[in-house]
Amino acid sequence: MNKKLLKNIMILMVIVAISIFSIIDIYMNEEVQTNSGVSNKKIEWGIKRNDNHEQPDVGNENKKILEENNGICLGNKEHKTIYLTFDEGYEAGYTSEFLKILKDNNVKAAFFLTAHYVNTQEELVKQMIDEGHIIGNHTVNHKSMPSLSEEEIKKEVMDLHQSVYKKFGYEMKYIRPPKGEFSEKTLVSTNSLGYKTVMWSFAYEDWNEEKQPDEEKAKQKILNNLHNGEIMLLHGNSKTNLHILDAVIKETKNMGYEFKSLDEFV
Repeated sequence: MNKKLLKNIMILMVIVAISIFSIIDIYMNEEVQTNSGVSNKKIEWGIKRNDNHEQPDVGNENKKILEENNGICLGNKEHKTIYLTFDEGYEAGYTSEFLKILKDNNVKAAFFLTAHYVNTQEELVKQMIDEGHIIGNHTVNHKSMPSLSEEEIKKEVMDLHQSVYKKFGYEMKYIRPPKGEFSEKTLVSTNSLGYKTVMWSFAYEDWNEEKQPDEEKAKQKILNNLHNGEIMLLHGNSKTNLHILDAVIKETKNMGYEFKSLDEFV
């Protein structure tokens, strides 16, 4: 092979190598731009309630971001359907009674649990599953998701996921962000892990054990704000909720509403 031909081959190889590295660089830059283009601005979920049985205002932009990332907060406005959910960070001694009330009224609910709850209340979790309720992921440590890295989010979600599967053979698919805080970026992350985010269209101040709401006022607040496609959030550590739940369920049904599972969400 003459020197001139060899030189031309070497020049050609250099050009090809430069082209390949350029393509890789462009691809990586596009990836970075795509990832960095997803906002991590913290969204603190809130609703503006109506007392006329109309669906509440949950914020059009927040709802749009949620639903674009496979999340839900409101069902079909034409259907008189209620989806009952509970958040449980720890056991306050009421859940077995909640489960009895739900069973007596033939209502299936979703319970969003932290790792602490799963690790300390295995019998109750098993009962929830055995009686046909949904177990949802409320993360290991109940940390605000926008404050976490993608790797930390994955660990908070999947460590609990794997624990529940190992203990009960149950695979969770719904998640509720701790403190009602999320961002577009955290929605993308949890969605990529196979989870549907479930927010709510009704909640009230029932979580403070030291300041439990008046039972009659709490019952009326819940009933006055019933609306089609409602995702109702109650807390399992509320003594008020324990005392009013049976009446709330019965009166809700008498008003023509039907309780359905999240698996039946429309």
